[in-house]
Amino acid sequence: MPNVIATRSLHLEGFGQNPEIFAAPGRVNLIGEHTDYADGFVMPAAIDFATLAAISPRTDNSIVIRSINFEDEVNYPVDHLPTRASHQWHDYTVGVLSVLREAGVRIPAFSLTLNGDVPIGAGLSSSASVEVASMAAVLGLSGADMPLTQVAQFCQRAENRFVGASTGIMDQFVACCGAEDHALLLDCRSLEYRLAPIPPHLSLVIANSMVKHSHAGGEYNTRRSEVEEGTELLRQHRPEIRLLRDATVEDLARWGKEMRPEVLKRCRHIITENTRTVAAADALEAGDLRTLGRLMYEAHASYRDDFEASCPEADKLVELARHEPGCIGARLTGGGFGGCTVNLVKSTVAETFSENLRKGYQKATGIEADIYLCHASAGVHKIPSTEGETQFAK
Repeated sequence: MPNVIATRSLHLEGFGQNPEIFAAPGRVNLIGEHTDYADGFVMPAAIDFATLAAISPRTDNSIVIRSINFEDEVNYPVDHLPTRASHQWHDYTVGVLSVLREAGVRIPAFSLTLNGDVPIGAGLSSSASVEVASMAAVLGLSGADMPLTQVAQFCQRAENRFVGASTGIMDQFVACCGAEDHALLLDCRSLEYRLAPIPPHLSLVIANSMVKHSHAGGEYNTRRSEVEEGTELLRQHRPEIRLLRDATVEDLARWGKEMRPEVLKRCRHIITENTRTVAAADALEAGDLRTLGRLMYEAHASYRDDFEASCPEADKLVELARHEPGCIGARLTGGGFGGCTVNLVKSTVAETFSENLRKGYQKATGIEADIYLCHASAGVHKIPSTEGETQFAK
């Protein structure tokens, strides 16, 4: 997490008022990839990289938003906020304000200082971290009460409608409802969730392959259309199938021969991934790390072979991790075609694991990977001026 004292001091220096500060974490997805838009299951964990949002009231009918990271500031009249994205860093906060106003929440004049350490572009959801921290700060200042699940939905709406990014609910939801030393199993249809404990002797090690293949955007859209094609075919046989969440491997065995080969593989990944994700939460709750690790490796293989959304660099990271002592499981996480792997590692060897992984990857690919050592963290919360933390909302 960024330095709270420094953030408070910078806000005081810039705006002359002592702020309230809210923190919202980034996230990593342990298992459950491309299942969200099929109304399936995901199991992310909030991580101890976060965005701090320091806020104080103004009396001049203005909204001033400052970013420490981008060394930039914008100023808007309260009643004349932008109505469309500018494709700049402040879109995430302005989008949140737009959604709140549409919902009838009074937006006060305020000064806001944003300071984050969630790596940008690493697939750790820095955008959702900014959205949730900003919304928590504005709600806190305005005195509005809102359940965390609704905060997550409003932040997703801001990213979808204002920013223009077609994201699911996972990132914002875990930034709101994540818990320290726990992963969160989320049902993307009902938004019901349960927390699964991550043993305190384990660390989350995130390895950035530093690769993002240029065809990722087009391939993502192709995968979505293939999934929809397979879903429609199954629906013709079983009308109760709304999305692949409702289909089974038995359905594929019966009617998969009617699908194009690539469509069958995409559907098989999502259907089996939903089963793996729930099983992984069960394994965590039972303390069955052997089963959890097996499920993570199986998830990577499915992502690689059936969904065909991995890449040689990510495969190399998983292969190297698998042979390192103390590694429970590893897989490619995020949208695919590059990005990061997530590794569940015994904390006593996490630093050694990270160094060996970095060296092995550089030797195999010539690429210097960024490695982040994390722990599962709490969701959004207010940071008081005294020591300790209080939860933003229940």
